[in-house]
Amino acid sequence: MKAKKRPVRLALLVSIVIIFAVIISPVGKKIAVAGNNLYMKMNILSDIIGLVNENYAEVPDWDNIFDGVYKSLMDELDPHSVFIDKKELSNIEESFDGKFTGIGIEFDILDNFITVISPIADSPADKAGLRSGDKIIKIDGESAFKIARDEVPKKLRGPKGSRVIVTIKRGDEKAFDVTLIRDEIPLYSVSASFMMDDEIGYIFVNRFSATTYDEVQDAINKLKKEGMKKLLLDLRGNSGGILGEAVKISDIFIEGKETIVSTKGRIPSSNEVYYSGQIETGDRYPVIVMINRGSASASEIVAGALQDLDRGIVVGETSFGKGLVQRQYRLRDGSAIRVTIAKYYTPSGRLIQRPYENGDMVSYYEDFAVENRDSLLAVQDSIKNRPEYKTKKGRTVLGGGGISPDFHIDDEFDITESGRKILTAATRPEFVYSIAYIDKNPDLKNNKDKFFNKFEITDQEFEEFLKIVQEQKIETKEQEVLKDKNFIKLRLKASIAKELWGYDESYKVLRLGDDYLKKVISYFDEAEKILVD
Repeated sequence: MKAKKRPVRLALLVSIVIIFAVIISPVGKKIAVAGNNLYMKMNILSDIIGLVNENYAEVPDWDNIFDGVYKSLMDELDPHSVFIDKKELSNIEESFDGKFTGIGIEFDILDNFITVISPIADSPADKAGLRSGDKIIKIDGESAFKIARDEVPKKLRGPKGSRVIVTIKRGDEKAFDVTLIRDEIPLYSVSASFMMDDEIGYIFVNRFSATTYDEVQDAINKLKKEGMKKLLLDLRGNSGGILGEAVKISDIFIEGKETIVSTKGRIPSSNEVYYSGQIETGDRYPVIVMINRGSASASEIVAGALQDLDRGIVVGETSFGKGLVQRQYRLRDGSAIRVTIAKYYTPSGRLIQRPYENGDMVSYYEDFAVENRDSLLAVQDSIKNRPEYKTKKGRTVLGGGGISPDFHIDDEFDITESGRKILTAATRPEFVYSIAYIDKNPDLKNNKDKFFNKFEITDQEFEEFLKIVQEQKIETKEQEVLKDKNFIKLRLKASIAKELWGYDESYKVLRLGDDYLKKVISYFDEAEKILVD
């Protein structure tokens, strides 16, 4: 192991030679030199590169070496400065653009074939009538049997307007061809929005991309028409994204000109203050922002702004604590680096970034994942005395990293190993059961209200589902399955709802049956109190 670790450290220093071999950066600015011996180190490392290149026992794979070199250099700076190779960069940009070009299906590989889990609304696949459960057995006449998962996008995506012919096997029907014209496919930021009851609206935002503000605003407008008087904004598991979208979403709720977030760094261009007042606000209804340890970056900006400005209360767990601002620079080979140039601060002055040690990625992410994380933070707080800040109306909020909720609720779900195996199996028994159930009960779709209010999976139907689990050879223990029975039934109902009507209805089933949300809703009285001037 030691023989392998030394070149990694060496590679880090080699990268300094490559990037800083001249005193001017790729963007034409002078480099700040820390340490009088930098140029000596550069010369030594330049010698090492030459010696390795000429004398190493094999021809060095410099492409592979230097990709690792660049990554190592960025890792030494902080947890969020990164090197991004060309392929990864393309995928990331696609995600933040909020769209890609293809046929528009959510898929999985089941029974060795591409299986349509769900066509994306208004996509070419949806317009052509593809259904959940359809199997794509050929692509442009070529068999898709045992196709690798990472090969599927290569085959089905392509330029807008181009054609692809897929051969579909649907149940017992004879296979048939469908010609699809590729088009832009949206990547939605709002996973679901619906009314939980006559007054409470719910919006689940999964990321902050180029379309997030528009999606959230549309969802709010829809819910208002349905009678919304209170809002649950669910940012749990939202790892962030585009700063500007977080600012605009905060601005939806905040009246007048207020600081939403500020950034501070070493270079003048990194110091910014982002204000509200750019977007006309609507009704002043109570807002609860839900966060957990997976809520990061842009999510923390929204939660911190609404909390500090007393526009909403925050419920859940202390957020991740990702408060470093990155700026992306393209490199000449098509790759890029994302460099931390500043830190985020909430309106009250709290630093969002939690503490870290340079180069220690393992501890940084292990600390995030520990059980009872908020309880451990509380113990540390009693020792370290986390700094206190005041909201606009004088409420006390804690600094020291991440956004601490006004009211803490553990976002931990207790499920047995058997239950986890069933619900995460690659063979998707939930999906298989749901498709078969709908085929047997075609009239189910005609009465949505009855489905939500009265429909339940019976014990007999649950046993039929377990037969599929057994057929798929998923190893389970009877007592564990019985313990998770009610939750698995709820998941089956949600899966059926998704196949009948879509994601909104599926999430609604899950949220209405979620004891966690019942606890969250009980804090709306507190959210109403802080709205009173």
